Amino acid sequence: MNQPRFSFSIDAHDGKARAGRISMLRGEIRTPAFMPVGTAATVKAMRPAEVRAAGADIILGNTYHLMLRPGAERVDRLGGLHAFMGWDRPILTDSGGYQVMSLSSLTKMSEEGVAFASHIDGSRHMLTPERSMEIQRLLDSDIVMAFDECTRNGCSHDEAARSMERSMRWAKRSRDAFDTGGEHAARAALFGIQQGSLDEALRRVSAEKLTEIGFDGYAVGGLAVGEGQEAMFATLDFAPDMLPADKPRYLMGVGKPDDIVGAVERGIDMFDCVLPTRSGRNGQAFTWAGPLNIRNARFAEDKAPLDARCGCPVCATWSRAYLHHLVKAGEMLGAMLMTQHNIHFYQELMQAIRGSIADGHFARFAADFRRDYQRV
Repeated sequence: MNQPRFSFSIDAHDGKARAGRISMLRGEIRTPAFMPVGTAATVKAMRPAEVRAAGADIILGNTYHLMLRPGAERVDRLGGLHAFMGWDRPILTDSGGYQVMSLSSLTKMSEEGVAFASHIDGSRHMLTPERSMEIQRLLDSDIVMAFDECTRNGCSHDEAARSMERSMRWAKRSRDAFDTGGEHAARAALFGIQQGSLDEALRRVSAEKLTEIGFDGYAVGGLAVGEGQEAMFATLDFAPDMLPADKPRYLMGVGKPDDIVGAVERGIDMFDCVLPTRSGRNGQAFTWAGPLNIRNARFAEDKAPLDARCGCPVCATWSRAYLHHLVKAGEMLGAMLMTQHNIHFYQELMQAIRGSIADGHFARFAADFRRDYQRV
């Protein structure tokens, strides 16, 4: 039986938490899912086979970075992003909007799109909804994100409203441009992005406009931008419920393990974040008891694994003392092993979440997790 272009099924509920699966031509994605971030066609310090072995069903690529280097047209000539990087399962690409705002200099926004200077060489570029769809088509992304404006944290109500309305106009242009994508549109999916900052009324308007346009899935955007966990959870208490219940809900840029558990409680199905890879390169490991800084001198003669509960190859083979030595010495193997552990831990967390929802014990799992996890 042929795989569908895109379908989403929910196998179990526990409160608002959902366990299910997304089926696509390049494979199945178990939800709730965490997508390791492969910004520049690589999950940093990891081989694709290691990412898959850790349990990842899908990874994320970045439109902004790939359009600047090596260039979407070049990736297309080389067979698309999957062949280029050696990953044969689904890839989600973000629209580039957030990076344009956060990384670029001399940015000028208009109704057409965003003109900006590259953070690499200062060259000038224009990113519009149509160009974002074209880049993601050239990359041969499986899940394409609509082009949006990520509202800055702390903005006024009027600014949030103007930004949200513009994002909704861009969402419609993204939908129209995606639908002209020929063969790519016939095998890929398009997600819309809800905006509206922390404002419930704006979020509702955004959700209504997106639903009217119609998308395969819906993201909650504009969070994890400095508002703090309490404000994020307060927004997630209402924002996901405004989106279609029969479509996947994706919380962009989240997050820390306890952020993920709390967001699943509120009905979120998909996540991405650079934390497991970035933290690994900086000597921080995520464990079931909370994060630990392997650089700390107390680990210099510690024969224990990073996490006795973890089933990854790193914890099965090397001690905290050895990893402490590698990281302190600046050995690249240290970053590789720490990242491998973190990616595996995140996937173990997602598997435990899915299993507890299926068993009807998610509330107990979440309470036990919060009891044991010491956030820093």
